[in-house]
Amino acid sequence: MKIPSQFDSIRKTISEAWSKLSNWLGLADKPDMEINPPRNKDQMGKREFFGYLMLLFFSIWIWIGINDIRQNEIPYSDFLKMAKENQIDQAVVSEQNISGMLKPDAADKQGKPFVTIPLWNQQLADSLDKGNVKYTVRYGSNWLGNFIVNWLLPLGLIFLIWGWMARRMGGGGGILSLGKSRVHIHPESLPKVTFSDVAGAEDAKQELRETIEFLQDPTRIQRLGGRMPKGVLLVGQPGTGKTLLARAVSGEAGVPFFNISGSEFIEMFVGLGASRVRDLFEQARQKAPCIIFIDELDAIGRSRGGPVAMGGHDEREQTLNQLLTEMDGFDPSVGVVVMAATNRPEILDKALLRSGRFDRQIVVDKPSLDDRIEILKLHTQSMTLGPDIQLRVIAQRTPGFVGADLANVANEAAIIAVRENHDNVGMQDFESAIDRVMAGPEKKNRVLNEAEKRRVAYHEAGHALVAECVPNGEPIHKVSIIPRGAVALGYTLQLPVEEKFLSTEPELRDQIAILLGGQTAEMIVFGSVSTGAQNDLERASEIARAMVCQLGMNKKLGPLAYGKRQQLAYLGMETSEERNFSEETARIIDAEVKELVEEGQRRAEQYILQMRAALDAIAERLQDKEVVSGEEIKQLMKFSQDIS
Repeated sequence: MKIPSQFDSIRKTISEAWSKLSNWLGLADKPDMEINPPRNKDQMGKREFFGYLMLLFFSIWIWIGINDIRQNEIPYSDFLKMAKENQIDQAVVSEQNISGMLKPDAADKQGKPFVTIPLWNQQLADSLDKGNVKYTVRYGSNWLGNFIVNWLLPLGLIFLIWGWMARRMGGGGGILSLGKSRVHIHPESLPKVTFSDVAGAEDAKQELRETIEFLQDPTRIQRLGGRMPKGVLLVGQPGTGKTLLARAVSGEAGVPFFNISGSEFIEMFVGLGASRVRDLFEQARQKAPCIIFIDELDAIGRSRGGPVAMGGHDEREQTLNQLLTEMDGFDPSVGVVVMAATNRPEILDKALLRSGRFDRQIVVDKPSLDDRIEILKLHTQSMTLGPDIQLRVIAQRTPGFVGADLANVANEAAIIAVRENHDNVGMQDFESAIDRVMAGPEKKNRVLNEAEKRRVAYHEAGHALVAECVPNGEPIHKVSIIPRGAVALGYTLQLPVEEKFLSTEPELRDQIAILLGGQTAEMIVFGSVSTGAQNDLERASEIARAMVCQLGMNKKLGPLAYGKRQQLAYLGMETSEERNFSEETARIIDAEVKELVEEGQRRAEQYILQMRAALDAIAERLQDKEVVSGEEIKQLMKFSQDIS
């Protein structure tokens, strides 16, 4: 059947619009692998806006075209009447219809088009004409118009809604890309990260250098009958630089670097995670030698166990099974190394950690003092530093800080220097930055009244005095009564002389005495205690209970461990405790813990009573200056002893 000429423009418009719509929805043919450039959210918003705008114009165009055809159609009886009255300017007669233009009249000076369907039965037409019947001819239905209105538009609308939902669930890759991995391939045009960009972590870098040598020259180990490690697992606390080390390995080796997070494998549709794992390894084989880096491996590598829901594996377990299969299946001589990072190795599946999959487990530990100095040098090399900067002192003030924390300290110091209109970043800026990171920002609107300020001053003076008197206390660096963070009204900061990894029983007993020094000073001076010692009591009780139950530092209970604690080793969090001792033993434990805490309180009371004049002097200085250095505290204590 011949399509009327009025539909030609609509057909062309539909074809062009469908081509653009396919590209927008991700249905057009694309190569299997492409570098994913970072996309700006504003660009994505403009793209979606123009896509919806195009869809709106497309729908309006179709609707107007159909309505124009229907509006231009006239009954065949009117056409015969117009023909007799000489109102037809021109006409085109076909097998299905008659189309043309009417002559201009007073109402329409340009004339208008018309379409009518003729009745070829002339006898019937004459009979209807004699009866003055107005009639319109239909040969069947208007199949194209009905198809567009009743089928094409509703189905197209459903298809577009489905495509929009699939784009949201598929991460913008289109309906057909749900099973594709969302791997980020770092192009060679980006600046390369090398080991010179990673400060500290010398042990981890030394082990990773062997992986680089095997990637560059796989035959070096193959000639001795060995094989290249299939997998390298980086283990460490958050912020220690695991991802940075993986990128440095790629930069040193000069091979493609596939970066993907473990959570990006998991979807609401069962099977998509396993499909993305297959796609990831297929892409890696095509780009070998290369490195696959899976960040947050625990998102998909959690230990399997427990009841199986719905008679089968869930999506996460299917993804893990596929990862295990792929790591077993690829040839190590191809030059594909799988690197992964996690801060929760204790929950990973045993099958994932066995030899032949992740052959090497490298611990990226917290930086030592020397490592912290190197990290600070790296993060301050582009800063304008003042002449009083002492990076060693800053490193000593930040024990336990990881690389991300030190980077934050350096950035906060620069922000504070700008805020204070300094010409360079000085030591005082770093001191303020460390205080902000450790204790929170200053609460300038939290003003203490005179009574509270005096109590807080004596509380902190008690901590500082006992810390200077005990034989194993670390030197005081600074004491402050400026409110910080959510609840801290003051703090006493001790500066470790050297890095320590062990604590002895006398050191722990001294630590309990220091923690109880604040409350003891309040009791001696004011005759009562306040709520400010809550955290001190909690920490002192934890140390005492650990000495009795876990560390075997009690003669009555002996060298035994009481109670099993499930710990997240690298996060330092305790989740549960299993009691494995009797009620009688529990009473002995409570009594011994209480005795340790009370002993610490008695020692603190003894030191404070002996040095009462020094306590008053430190408290008075704190009320005047709010911040007192460790040197000033030592001078006040010495001066008080000389007077007495």
